[in-house]
Amino acid sequence: MAGLLYREDMDEVRHRLTTWWNGGDLGRPALQITAPRAEPLERFEPMAAPEGWTGHYSTKNYDYRVYLSKIACANIHYLAEAVPHVAPDLAPNCLALYLGCQGVEMPNTVWCAPCMDSPEAARFEYAPDNFYWQFSSRLGREQVALGRGKFQVQFPDLIEGLDTFAAMRGTDELLVDLIQRPGWVQQCLRQITDRYFHYYDVLYDLFRDEVGGSIFWAWAPGRMAKFQCDFSAMISPAMFGEFMVPVLTEMCERVSYSMFHWDGPGAIPHHDHLLSIPRLTMLQWTPGAGVEPISHPRWWPLYHKTVEAGKKVILVDGGGMDGLKALKREFGEKLKQFMINLRAASPEQAGEMVRVATL
Repeated sequence: MAGLLYREDMDEVRHRLTTWWNGGDLGRPALQITAPRAEPLERFEPMAAPEGWTGHYSTKNYDYRVYLSKIACANIHYLAEAVPHVAPDLAPNCLALYLGCQGVEMPNTVWCAPCMDSPEAARFEYAPDNFYWQFSSRLGREQVALGRGKFQVQFPDLIEGLDTFAAMRGTDELLVDLIQRPGWVQQCLRQITDRYFHYYDVLYDLFRDEVGGSIFWAWAPGRMAKFQCDFSAMISPAMFGEFMVPVLTEMCERVSYSMFHWDGPGAIPHHDHLLSIPRLTMLQWTPGAGVEPISHPRWWPLYHKTVEAGKKVILVDGGGMDGLKALKREFGEKLKQFMINLRAASPEQAGEMVRVATL
């Protein structure tokens, strides 16, 4: 094992996170804290954004994506359990692109245009020459080479299950399919899961570090994955249990560590189903737009219930110092089962955050 240019104490970080993931006690929550550097750790020849550039997902200019990968970590302090990383992301649903969707680039996001206008058109085949798979796997290999001894490479946001199916089929069409042809939906979900792990296994072998660790929003000492079902806001708990719980149960069993991106008040009715999945390690609650922030007391009963069920909680924005203090007062020892992402103004403030979080 070894340190990294952007995280010299990476061995210690790995040790602490291995302890935390496996139920050990850090004396505080796991904290992923970043702070800006006064001066970049490395300097690179500037490269102007190409004309029409839409953001970090874009496939319009490969060389510029490589340039963004070079500079991504140079201006950031990675503190507590934060790990420097980049990702060959192309959309918040790369698997749908690999399976035939076309990406519609918008400012800082990409929509997947449906590619399945009828059940007879359903195809879930591995296509090695697919443009998006070629682009992201090529970029991922380039990032591995650039990051050797400096930073790690995170999985692209593959996504799975009903979210991938909805991207390919169309949301309204899939809602009808759930009623009219549930058996066909189940057959398609089986194929989507199989394709997911075809791509996941290739990427894990490419991106894993020297101890077999991997990263998606958090480093873990093995096969790590983020799962989700934003589509769940439109279906009942009974339907979620019928169509998605078996998918998630299998997928969690095929990795070592997992989190579920639990998005918005419409997904709250599925909480009990999520807690019933034995190998699901952690929930990542996202309140959504127009409601109280993630550290607000409105959501605290969800966190209590999650921890009491033996799961961990990750908060991607912990609300700063004030939010951290409030969470400590409310959860006490339970806070050790949380992972909290925070932004600090300086390494000194980050150190104060660690002190405040210590129990």
